[in-house]
Amino acid sequence: MQIEQLKPIVEAALLAASQPMTVAQIGDLFSETDEVGHEQIARTLEALGADCEGRGVELKEVASGFRYQVRQDVHPWISRMWTEKPSRYSRALLETLALIAYRQPITRPEIEQIRGVVVSSNIIKTMEEREWIRVVGYRDVPGRPALFGTTRAFLDYFNLKSLDQLPPLSEIRDMEDPQMGFEQTPLPARVIKDLPIDPDEEEAAEAETDEHEATHTEADEHGHEAVHHETDEADAGAAAETTEHPAEAGETEPSTADEAAAPADAEDGETAQNS
Repeated sequence: MQIEQLKPIVEAALLAASQPMTVAQIGDLFSETDEVGHEQIARTLEALGADCEGRGVELKEVASGFRYQVRQDVHPWISRMWTEKPSRYSRALLETLALIAYRQPITRPEIEQIRGVVVSSNIIKTMEEREWIRVVGYRDVPGRPALFGTTRAFLDYFNLKSLDQLPPLSEIRDMEDPQMGFEQTPLPARVIKDLPIDPDEEEAAEAETDEHEATHTEADEHGHEAVHHETDEADAGAAAETTEHPAEAGETEPSTADEAAAPADAEDGETAQNS
């Protein structure tokens, strides 16, 4: 069959398929009598891609095969057809996914050591449910941690044919999108068992600890002031009692000379009468 005859068949097959199709899968559509080889199909796909120039769709080759998709420059308008907003992924998920993509195979403890925080189980679960990552083996160390790697679904989602098409890390650092940014300075080494699950939670915990310590310090200062105040009051009361009763423990001294002389006069009178 000629390429012009193959073009509408291949185009219709790609539009009808729910997944990208490889050259071999397209070749299965033809019988031996059609005399269609893989080389003819490849040239047909190339011609269909050239026909998309200047149109709103493009023929894109990804890891799983070929597919028609909306061009990026018209996507903002086409996205209004769907009421559901596109998913926004956290910085922690994107950083974890990037580490798996660039350093695969990699274990979870190694990711935690690089990022400086514990990897949430929900992040790993989300990426596995989307079939972006999978377990490719186990590290031959105590505990045998799982080794994670990316899948073809990951490449398809990000319009990549292979991992070689990943942008260099230097370009990722320069991206303005904060969700895709990486810290320029390396993180300090930390013990994994003491790592926080999230940096924001760590800052909140530190702030709460500082506030708690400040409250205790203020309470201690007020407590010391209250103790000193009570001590001063007690000393003042004791001094007042001492002033009011200066000789409680002993005999009271006479306040005048006449009072002091009175007992002696009385004794002299008694002596004179007896005489």
